[in-house]
Amino acid sequence: MDLRIFTEPQQGATYDTLLTVAKATEDLGFDAFFRSDHYLKMGNVDGLPGPTDAWITLAGLARETKRIRLGTLMTAGTFRLPGVLAIQVAQVDQMSGGRVELGLGAGWFEEEHSAYGIPFPKEKFGRLEEQLEIVTGLWQTKVGNTFDFHGRFYDLTDSPALPKPAQEKIPVLIGGHGATRTPRLAARYADEFNIPFASIEDSERQFGRVRAAAEEAGRRADDLVYSNALVVCVGRDDAEVARRAAAIGREVDELKANGLAGSPAEVVDKIGKYAEIGSRRIYLQVLDLDDLDHLELISAEVQSQLA
Repeated sequence: MDLRIFTEPQQGATYDTLLTVAKATEDLGFDAFFRSDHYLKMGNVDGLPGPTDAWITLAGLARETKRIRLGTLMTAGTFRLPGVLAIQVAQVDQMSGGRVELGLGAGWFEEEHSAYGIPFPKEKFGRLEEQLEIVTGLWQTKVGNTFDFHGRFYDLTDSPALPKPAQEKIPVLIGGHGATRTPRLAARYADEFNIPFASIEDSERQFGRVRAAAEEAGRRADDLVYSNALVVCVGRDDAEVARRAAAIGREVDELKANGLAGSPAEVVDKIGKYAEIGSRRIYLQVLDLDDLDHLELISAEVQSQLA
């Protein structure tokens, strides 16, 4: 079971804070540092000092880290044109020495689009499908050849399809709860399928849909990695768990029901239940980015038991 650190910087974080967390992620032996792609805070936080851009952040971290994988859960398809996104991700992959992964989603948070003048189209899923075809097609085009695409939403003619990533293939993550179109899209384009903030039962049901869609598309179901994203709140005792829950404005019972919360033993046990239904990777949503002792505890007493 891989454990990855997943941050939500729109809730309030500077680049320096994210760099500190990324370096701790690397030093403590976690597999990867991922971040959300949002420009507006959510809920009862001030969001100060304001948003940071996902791919600019990852470009900086690419030069400041050496081992960990770097990526997004999920890049919003509404924020970037697919040709530009292919260039950005390939460049960051080169800057990192081949450690980038691209999570790409349709985009959903209408208010952040209004706040920053970003168009919010009604037909987002069809755009996402074309974006995936374009981004992966540009990367797969051999040097010296050109790439063309003529779709409903995007039109590319005689693209040199440059630059190329450092990796032969950048892993693509697709995720979500959709019962039909999402599994079909994952079966066609994804190296990893991620379901965010879902119960064991719902995760098992959705993994089953994706596995069936993969086989229908002519792929082996096990060709994909199956993963979860879950909020994390671990403490050595009840008081420490309660303190960490209060720091992120959550209730302990709710966190235990909907995430990974409690003692290290409780969290290891619950991760084991996700492993039993096929999850091979957990993205730990860390909401208090100043609490590095939390990461140290998870590394020492949770991750060590999963090795």
